[in-house]
Parts: sequence; C-alpha cells; structure tokens
Amino acid sequence: MKSFEYTVKDEMGIHARPAGILVKQLASVKSSVKIEVKAKDKSADAKRLMAVMKMAVKQGDTVTVTVEGEDEDTAAPQIEQFFKENF
Repeated sequence: MKSFEYTVKDEMGIHARPAGILVKQLASVKSSVKIEVKAKDKSADAKRLMAVMKMAVKQGDTVTVTVEGEDEDTAAPQIEQFFKENF
C-alpha cells in the first residue's frame, strides 16, 4: 500500500473537469485508489467520478490518497504528480 497527502490549492477545489480526467487516467491503473478527507470523515473510490464529486473537496482541504494493488509502486507517484498539476 502506498499513500500520500495533498492539500488542494485550486480555488475551485476538486471540480468536474480535472476530476473527470483523473478518473479516465485511473481506468488504466490495476490497483484500487481511494481518496479520503479525514477532517470531513469522507472517502471515495477515486475511479468513480460521482463518488469523487460527492466529496465536495474545497480549496485548503487535505486529502489522503491510498493506492493498493499490483501496480501501486508505479501508479502512486503518477497520481501524486497529477494532483500537483491539476488540483
């Protein structure tokens, strides 16, 4: 299991357009990917757009992303880079 924390910088939080791109990219990842906002006691399967959107992650929220499975070693750094570039 690999995980990282990221504080959302985008003024719109995790919104539809980049969340949709994230979900499309995660389709090729074999591992499970979970997003959690501990302060709000919410978590979601990052491969499901509606689940991600329901979390209503705002600017300043810190998310924990957990990647678990056979390709976690390569997938986790790629996902972390996506967050840094898009959220």
